[in-house]
Amino acid sequence: MSTLTSTTPLQGRVAVVTGASSGIGEAAAEKLASLGARVVVLARRADKLQDLVERIAKNGGTAVAIAADVTDTTAVRAAADRVETELGGADLLFNNAGVMLPAPIEELATGQWQHQIDLNIAGLMNVIGAFTPQLVSVGQKRGVADLINTSSIAAQNIFPNFAVYSGTKAYVTHLSRHLRVELGAKNVRVSTIEPGIVGTELQSHVTDQGALDWLEASKESMQWLTPHDIAETIGFIATLPPHVNLQQVTIMPTAQPN
Repeated sequence: MSTLTSTTPLQGRVAVVTGASSGIGEAAAEKLASLGARVVVLARRADKLQDLVERIAKNGGTAVAIAADVTDTTAVRAAADRVETELGGADLLFNNAGVMLPAPIEELATGQWQHQIDLNIAGLMNVIGAFTPQLVSVGQKRGVADLINTSSIAAQNIFPNFAVYSGTKAYVTHLSRHLRVELGAKNVRVSTIEPGIVGTELQSHVTDQGALDWLEASKESMQWLTPHDIAETIGFIATLPPHVNLQQVTIMPTAQPN
């Protein structure tokens, strides 16, 4: 095996990462770039994206920043058009943008409900709709393309006050199973990652005191996952042989019970 193949197995591939301005998306973009992919980092915060692009370049990788809100259908389609025109289309999409806003259902925090649905479901679908034609086209030419969606262990397990968030993530997991059946025959692998607690900005958005207390207690009782732990898994999924598809990967802190 050549050095190029063993150290940069994603050479020639174009990876789009949403939610790339921090946390899991940021770490995954750096990992995919280190494996040889040209990475398109997409998020709302242009300054954070530019810092990431410069850091990737400094480490020998290639990245392009596109500032866009995934809940804006027009902006996402414009981003996809740019990727098609400038880079020939994406063959790896890490659909990672999301938000977690737990609250007791009786509080009727309808604004938070809608925000989670808009970003975790509608935003996810905007990105899938914009980039799936590229994944299919490039996948049929190259023999492989990847759609990787970020779900959560909350899609499977029960966490008080997390009902709406958990529901949005259950949607992601179940949708991904269906898409794998639709797209697998077209050389597009579909995978879902379901992390347990990961230390990211996600927790900083939480306002519910009960959830904050639970998160703080969990930090004392276990070592949380890091974004880099998840990024390593994304890199592993993307570099598997084309005939191998990890449908669903659950990634937990060793000490997290559920």
